[in-house]
Amino acid sequence: MSVFRKDFLWGGATAANQFEGGWDADGKGPSVPDMCTNGSHTVPKWITTAIRPDKLYPSHEAIDFYHHYAEDIALFAEMGFKCFRLSINWTRIFPTGEETTPNEKGLEFYDKVFDCCKKHGIEPLVTISHYELPYALTEKYNGWADRRLIGFYENYCHAIFERYKDKVKYWLTFNEINCGMSGFGAVLGLGTCQGYEGPAMGIETSAQTRLQALHHQFVASAKVVKYAHEHYPQFQMGCMIAFMATYPMTCDPADVVLNQQKMQEGNWYCGDVQVRGAYPHFAKRIWKELGVELKMEPGDEAILKEGTVDFYTFSYYMTNCVTTHEGEQTSGNLMGGIKNPYLKASDWGWQIDPQGLRYVLNEIYGRYQIPLMVVENGLGAYDERSEDGKFHDSYRIDYLRSHIQEMAKAVEDGVDLMGYTPWGCIDLVSASTGEMAKRYGFIYVNKFDDGTGDLSREKKDSFDWYKKVIATNGEDLA
Repeated sequence: MSVFRKDFLWGGATAANQFEGGWDADGKGPSVPDMCTNGSHTVPKWITTAIRPDKLYPSHEAIDFYHHYAEDIALFAEMGFKCFRLSINWTRIFPTGEETTPNEKGLEFYDKVFDCCKKHGIEPLVTISHYELPYALTEKYNGWADRRLIGFYENYCHAIFERYKDKVKYWLTFNEINCGMSGFGAVLGLGTCQGYEGPAMGIETSAQTRLQALHHQFVASAKVVKYAHEHYPQFQMGCMIAFMATYPMTCDPADVVLNQQKMQEGNWYCGDVQVRGAYPHFAKRIWKELGVELKMEPGDEAILKEGTVDFYTFSYYMTNCVTTHEGEQTSGNLMGGIKNPYLKASDWGWQIDPQGLRYVLNEIYGRYQIPLMVVENGLGAYDERSEDGKFHDSYRIDYLRSHIQEMAKAVEDGVDLMGYTPWGCIDLVSASTGEMAKRYGFIYVNKFDDGTGDLSREKKDSFDWYKKVIATNGEDLA
């Protein structure tokens, strides 16, 4: 008998800016990712202030889910998906973010997508803001640095809540909100890149700007969660954290304390606000160390307390080590860090740590005691066609199997785990590098880094393997 609950939400995860395409179709406005060029493992993607004809912007077409949604959702259904995590592209609904009347064509598109999901018995899990801030709000307000974005976000949420109240039950307010704690979050999450041209992951912003912008996102999230609870009691509202677990490199107490502080700053700071409804005790230390003077309006603390989430979701790809001593830096881990000699790494240098997922699940559940969901996890790899014309991605199967096995152990530990949606269930554009070559999917898409490809879809070996996993509720992992 499976350890996973009978209603476990097996599925897959995507983001509009990475797979939807149709970037200017039917009245859609440009979002921040639409201003980002392609890149690679070694060449950074750039953000530009205007669309340059000599540059390739991969989100403009991506894999064109905009015109392939019925085919793609049918393939997800064939795998047996119970749940499909996707995002709504803010600029498809409000092209500049400031409009008061939503774009009907944009609303109609998601009507079709959600209806298609329901036809196949798939529950949508919708990320409201997944790195898709209207670029007009960056140009005019420097993104979330300006408190006025709270109102624009509320207006956007009210429109989609009312439109899809009978089609969507599960909502996430912001994707990987804790990326705002780091420099690269300026482009991805906060949109605090007004007038900036250069490497998207290399922008330099002040901690003051980042943490103030993050506060505005916390207030916005809490306001719409409270609004949803009051107006749509059928909704389940969640947060989403990029969980970046760290280990002390040695048993030197200085390493242990440093690791504790890294975990607090990287993971618990944001999670505590969204789940517990208040800044944690260590926030003042972080503000002092970073030279931040957080400006709060009267009533903000009450809003945070009243707008706590119902469930906690997170992405999990890797772990890092930290130390006060010398150590070899990893080449590819998102947050940098010291190389763990006990772990192997992906083609992109991301260290693979299945056991870390069990550890993380226990840590999160022990802290918050609300249902958890792993909404991103997966292996980015070069997928090469074999001589028989097929894609034999045994390395992806091995990766996912080992992580599901550790999830099962966490459930046996007592963790309330409600679902699992591996990242990039169909090949899509990488958020960090802007490339297609870094593939995650069970479904191969004929699209390449130079923009060529006929967009045809093909099943990889992992497709049938995951189909079997879902059919047996995680019992058959062979």
